[in-house]
Amino acid sequence: MQDLATDPYVPLIGSLPAQATEPQARDWIQRNLGRWSEGSGFSFAIAEVTTDRAVGSAGLWLAELPHGRATAGYSVAPRHRGHGYAADALTALTAFAWTLPALHRVELYIEQENIPSIRTAERAGYVFEGRLCSHQEIGGRRRDMLLHAAIRPT
Repeated sequence: MQDLATDPYVPLIGSLPAQATEPQARDWIQRNLGRWSEGSGFSFAIAEVTTDRAVGSAGLWLAELPHGRATAGYSVAPRHRGHGYAADALTALTAFAWTLPALHRVELYIEQENIPSIRTAERAGYVFEGRLCSHQEIGGRRRDMLLHAAIRPT
């Protein structure tokens, strides 16, 4: 997680501190282990299959579960990008999502400039649904977000 914290964007969209120290990274991991028990969702490590070394994280957030919706997110440490880890993790996370009977839709919100994340969403089967103007504040600035979604297979 310390490697992931070197990306200047990651602390803007989550709770991992920028340039996290080892104790800060461990605290972040402990907080994420409790996401299910506190009812907010699921947090997972993304790991290399051959080494079991963590290369990133993925989450399924359930604030909208009473309405049949969830939000997914993923981040891969800079030095591990370009190997398909994010798309594989998102595909697995989405398959896991469909084990929740009340869930019918998983949404992703991606900045339009984040071409690698858009490609990840498409590789994992998510469909572009539209642009949401001034949807989210990131780094002290309102940003447009692209909405991609996966719908429960019938």
